[in-house]
Amino acid sequence: MQSRLAAAGLLEIHEKREAGVRLDFDDARRLFEADLLAVGWLANRERERRHGDRTYFNYNLRLEATNVCTASCLFCSFARLMPGDDGAYTLTVEQVLARLREKADQPLTEIHIVNGLHPELPFSYYTDLLRGLKAIRPDIHLKCFTAVEIAYFSDLYGMTDEQVLVELRAAGLDSLPGGGAEIFAERVRRKICHDKCGTERYLDIHRTAHRLGMRTNVTMLYGHIETVDERIDHMMRVRDLQDETGGFQAFIPLAFHPDNNQMRKLPAPAATDTLRVHAIARLVLDNVDHIKAYWISSGVEVAQTALWFGADDLDGTVQEETIYHMAGSRTPTALSTAEIEQLIRDAGRSPIERDTLYNVVRIPAFAPAVEVGASAR
Repeated sequence: MQSRLAAAGLLEIHEKREAGVRLDFDDARRLFEADLLAVGWLANRERERRHGDRTYFNYNLRLEATNVCTASCLFCSFARLMPGDDGAYTLTVEQVLARLREKADQPLTEIHIVNGLHPELPFSYYTDLLRGLKAIRPDIHLKCFTAVEIAYFSDLYGMTDEQVLVELRAAGLDSLPGGGAEIFAERVRRKICHDKCGTERYLDIHRTAHRLGMRTNVTMLYGHIETVDERIDHMMRVRDLQDETGGFQAFIPLAFHPDNNQMRKLPAPAATDTLRVHAIARLVLDNVDHIKAYWISSGVEVAQTALWFGADDLDGTVQEETIYHMAGSRTPTALSTAEIEQLIRDAGRSPIERDTLYNVVRIPAFAPAVEVGASAR
C-alpha cells in the first residue's frame, strides 16, 4: 500500500495520522483530489483503530409530525408552506402517540422526530408530545427537533434558545438530531436555505445543548452547489466546536436528492463522491467518535461499502422516514434489525446494536441470512 499512497501523494498525510497529527485544510483538499482507494484505505485504518470491525445500529422509530414549514429550502421535497396546501399534513398529539402504541411489541430504544417549521402550533404541542411519548415508554430516548426547529421555536414563542431547550428537556427531550446544518458556507445558505436559522446560530444551539449536558449529532448536505473548500470548511467548523464542547456523537453526511424539489436539474452525487466524503470526514474529524452512513440517504449498497471507507454506523431501523423518500430515495422505508445485521455481515463487519448514546444493547448472535427489504414491502 505504501507505493499506492506514494503515487497518490498521500504519504505525508499517512505519516501525520500515524503520528496522531491533526490534518489541516490543505491536507483535506489533497484528499478530495487523490486516488479514492488510497483515501479509503487511510480512512479505514482510522476507523479500525477506533472500532475494529464493529458497526453500530439502533432500533429506532422516525416520526415526522408535520410537514408544514415556513422555510423555502430549494432542496426540500418534504415541506408544504401552509396548512391546507396540497400534501400538507399535521398529526395531532394523539395520532403521534398512537404510532408509538402500535409498536408496543418492539424493543425500541429511540424515537427520532424532525418536523417542518409550523407557524400555527402552540409550544404546548411539542411539550405535550414529549411528555406523552415518555408516559408510554419512560425508558425510550427522545432525539427530537433540529437546531433549526429550536431557533424557530425561540423566535415564534418569544423565548431564548436556552429557555426552549430547558423546557423541552423538562418535558422529556434527551438529545438533538443533527439535521438542518446543510452547508455552513454563507454563500450556499443564501442560495438554498436563506430563510432559516444561520450557521452561527445553528452551532450556538448545539453549543448550548452540550453545555446543558445533552449530546447531539451534526450533518452535512453534500452534492449540490457547494465547493470542495466549502465542504472542508464545514468539517473544520464541526471540529472546532467539538474541541470546545465534546458534545457531538456522530457526523452524518447526507447526500442531496434532486427529485421533486427546486434543484431537480442537478444530478445526485455519485457513489464515489459519497464514499470520498465519508472517508475524508473520518480523517479530518479526529475528535468525533462516529461517522454514520445513513442508508436512507446513500442507498443500502453504498452504505455497506462506506463501512470500509471510514463509516462505523448505519443508523437504525428508521421505519417511517418520508423526507428522503419524497425527494426520490429508492431505499426501503424500513429495515428490521435482522436485515440490518445481515447487511453488516454481508459487508464483512460485525453488527452491534447500540442505544442513542452508543451504549451496547446487544451483540447479535449469528443468524441465517434474510432477504433484505422484505419487511418493507
